Amino acid sequence: MDDRVRKADEPGSDADDDGTDAAAGLPAVLLCGGRGTRLDGDVEKPLVEVGGRPMVAHVLDALADAGVTRVVAVASPHAPDTRRALRSGTVADFGVGADLPRTVIDGSGEGYVADLDVGLSVVDGPAVTVAADLPLLRGRDVAAAIDEAVPGGDAGVSVADGATPASGDVPSATAVRSVTVCVPVAYKRDLGASVDTSLERAGTAVAPTGLNVVGDAPDRVVVRERDSLAVNVNRPGDLELARRLMNR
Repeated sequence: MDDRVRKADEPGSDADDDGTDAAAGLPAVLLCGGRGTRLDGDVEKPLVEVGGRPMVAHVLDALADAGVTRVVAVASPHAPDTRRALRSGTVADFGVGADLPRTVIDGSGEGYVADLDVGLSVVDGPAVTVAADLPLLRGRDVAAAIDEAVPGGDAGVSVADGATPASGDVPSATAVRSVTVCVPVAYKRDLGASVDTSLERAGTAVAPTGLNVVGDAPDRVVVRERDSLAVNVNRPGDLELARRLMNR
């Protein structure tokens, strides 16, 4: 798979190392909703295979590679097969993520935000949050997001953000900054990925990736140009694209 990394990953940036030390102590909330109806198949979305393995397995691998301590998986009532797979321990296809301590809880079925609140109530503190529809996600993507959030990291905004935070936005030595990881809309479209939601950052349209850190300090938008963050599998075209990039 070609990362096609630009700007945010220039030599010397935080994304060039694994950053697993920064992940120590942070749990993750993994959102496993979705019937998969938009994918025109009969398999629940988190269990749709990319590269011969369920999408949720790839995300668990990335979390494990980043060194997160445990996972709270929020399974939608619309995805009972996913819930059973995560709870039963029959995760032979889940790779290194199979050994990551995890708790599986029932979501509300009322959507992303409601299920996120359920998961955050369980971890009761700062956490990585990620959706199960990011099959190309890598451990370094997660670790780089944590590097932006943890105390002692670079307090400036990354090159791709194009701005420096106001002094009041810099977290204290003990705070964990909230981080929203985005990809430029133009980058996604050039790649052939669908765009459902966008916002403007420094005059550029960017799309949230579904990877975040929820902390107790002001939010920071970080923009990355990476294939591994750019493909949320929401439509048949996204699935085809993810499978093609996985096999590169």
